[in-house]
This record gives sequence, C-alpha cells and structure tokens, in this order.
Amino acid sequence: MVRGLADIGAEGVLLAGAGRAILLQIADPKVGHGVAEHSNFAERPMDRLRATMTYVYAVVYGSEEQLKAVRRAVNRAHAPVRRGPDEASKGYNAFDAESQLWVVATLYDTAVTVYEQVHGPLDDETADRIYSEYARIGTALQLPATMWPVDRGAFATYWDAHVSKLQPDAKALKVAQELLYPAAGPQLLRLAMPLARFLTAGLLPDHLREGFGLDWGPGQARRFDRIMRMVGKVYPRLPQRIRHWPRDYYLGQLGSTKADHA
Repeated sequence: MVRGLADIGAEGVLLAGAGRAILLQIADPKVGHGVAEHSNFAERPMDRLRATMTYVYAVVYGSEEQLKAVRRAVNRAHAPVRRGPDEASKGYNAFDAESQLWVVATLYDTAVTVYEQVHGPLDDETADRIYSEYARIGTALQLPATMWPVDRGAFATYWDAHVSKLQPDAKALKVAQELLYPAAGPQLLRLAMPLARFLTAGLLPDHLREGFGLDWGPGQARRFDRIMRMVGKVYPRLPQRIRHWPRDYYLGQLGSTKADHA
C-alpha cells in the first residue's frame, strides 16, 4: 500500500525519467549554464545522476549521518558553481533558492509522472502527502520551506508557468547532446541509450521535445504507449529487492552507517 514518498521513492522504475528531469533542469538557463560550465557529461555522463540519486535516497531513507555526509558533499560541489551576469546571460548560482526550487520541482513532477504511468493514478490523499513530503528534497539544502508551493494546485500553476517559458539554448543543447549520446562511459550505458532517449522524448512536454530536437510522431507515440503498458504489467510483479536495488546500491556507496529502509 502506497502511503507517502517513502513508498514510491525506492522504486527503480523512476530512473526511467532521469533524462526528462535533467533536460527540464538544463532548459532553464540559470541551471543549464551552471551545468554546462561546471559539469563534464562528455567524459563522465553518469556523475549528475549518481549525485542526485544518492542525495535523494539519503534524504528519504538515510540515517542522519548519511544525510549530513551527502549534504556536505553537495554543498562542496555547488560552491564553485556561480557566475555573475554578463552580456550573454544573467549568470547563475547553485545556492540560488529559485534554481533549487526548479530542480526539486523537476524531480517531483518526473517521479509522479513515471510512477503513475506504471502504476496508475494516485488517490488525492496519497498524492497530497507525497507532494508535501517532497519539499524535504529542497529544504535539506538551501530551499526555504515557504518557497515550496503550498499545495498541488499551487504547484501546477507554478509548473505550467515555468515550463511554458523554457526554450533550450545552445548550452543546453550541447549538454543534452553529451548526455543523450555519450562517447564515454560503460558499454552497458551506451547500449541502453537508444531506449533512454526514446523514453526521455516520450516523457517531455511537446515544445521541449521539439526544442531539444528529439524526433517524435504518431508512430513513436504509439510505441511509447505500448512500452509503458508492458512495463505497467511486468514491473509491479518484480521482487522488491530488484525494484529497490538502485536505492540500496546508492545508499550502500555511502558506507555501512545504518539507513532507515522503509
């Protein structure tokens, strides 16, 4: 029975939305320019995903010691990610609360989108609880609790307004190319990328799919629907140890400090 964030957050299928979340993030230049100038997707394509998932799992399931360790690591990584405005852009700062709000919003919306694609719609009470609990992903860093929209209706208004203004620029397109067509990384990753690109395209809002130059049409849409229906039939029947393996793996990388595995 799904009761809250701890019940859905461990589901490995949510990683199917990783590409969607990252492209939504970098489509905002306040995030995308920082990623473009301080990350290296070309040589280390998994770094951002690994760091993000380790942080999220630590917030939701980790011990206090694990959360403190991950928070310190994230803050160290964020410290140099800043630049003032110039003729080309308004600059960026990884500690900027509005940027952190947008990143957490993409993680929340993507998690719920993928979960409901696979398991069906959440009931209102559960959806409200998950939404409220998701604020912790941001407030564990520098996001003031008052900035998280007060309820799902307020979030939808914020989300629609923000997404409608996004248009990938040259830096976002370069990062997306490095992310979706990695020249380095494990062979298994590169073999999985055609499916990852397809799922990313299928999950993105229409105008961003077009903005990132991802091919899409009626045939792809039908194929996407078939794949998601198949996943919805097969995935829930998998043993929990398989479905929750990513969470257990990433928390295991933090060391032997006991975690609260809900």
